[in-house]
Amino acid sequence: MQTPCIHLCSLEPSTGLCAGCGRTLQEIGSWTSYSDSERRRIMTLLPARLAGAATVPNYMKTSLAGGPERPL
Repeated sequence: MQTPCIHLCSLEPSTGLCAGCGRTLQEIGSWTSYSDSERRRIMTLLPARLAGAATVPNYMKTSLAGGPERPL
């Protein structure tokens, strides 16, 4: 079975996507129950998802993870 997993499993709170493969938690959990065609369809979406996730501004990522930033 083909999988996009690269063993860098970490969900990004700002996007809800895995930082390694670009799948949602629902897609990861249901992966083995999907048909081959459904897995291929999802895999075609992943490069754009990962590219889009890379453009989320850093302040959005840190504000969700650690609260507001404060100057030193």
